[in-house]
Amino acid sequence: MTDYTLYYWPVPFRGQFVRAVLAHVGATWNELGFNDINAERRKSPSEQIVPHMGPPVLIDHANDFAVSQTAAILLYLGRKHELLPNDAEREALTVKIIADTDDVLYEMTRYNGAQMWTPAEWQAYLPRLKRWMVVFEQTGLRHGLSARSGTLLGTDAPSVADFTATVLWGTMTDKFPSLRPLLDETAPSLAALCDRIAALPEQKKLRIKSDTDYGDAWCAGQIEASLRAVV
Repeated sequence: MTDYTLYYWPVPFRGQFVRAVLAHVGATWNELGFNDINAERRKSPSEQIVPHMGPPVLIDHANDFAVSQTAAILLYLGRKHELLPNDAEREALTVKIIADTDDVLYEMTRYNGAQMWTPAEWQAYLPRLKRWMVVFEQTGLRHGLSARSGTLLGTDAPSVADFTATVLWGTMTDKFPSLRPLLDETAPSLAALCDRIAALPEQKKLRIKSDTDYGDAWCAGQIEASLRAVV
């Protein structure tokens, strides 16, 4: 029996944060097909595994527990697998990193696809994207991160914050390579952290599998098409 079941679309977007943590802890998990995910999503909340509007949803079979929302899943896995800092201050900063990440994804997808990108709007947004990079960079620098070593919040080993930052910026710049020079220039220590985490054996295996399964896709759909047209 596998450890977990993950409901998420076949793209490396929000679900990739969960996959990265599961891969790091050596967990086994199943992912259901599009039709099964959509069927669960369309059920009445009273009939769903856990009441939710959309994936990701994670089922922990050992604890017979299901949870939705990326942030909740990451915090659950972080606590269960000892990937959260032990002090309240850095735990709060972990939540901040996850919340900042969600804000970046919301903005990059033009409010979850409510609008499409135009060249003018993308150029107007770039300073804000750079500022987000600096926000992550400065968070790390205040806790000992450097271009050569360290973690985002000064933990002895990679934590949920490190995997979250790496999936956000590493995956984004991998799927949109023209953004990588911007990350290198704007947030070099953050860029180096992404490279160090991505080089871990479990993460390398996950990346190969994800590239095989999802190709160049990031968030998919019309919003990704409009993003590719401007980036």
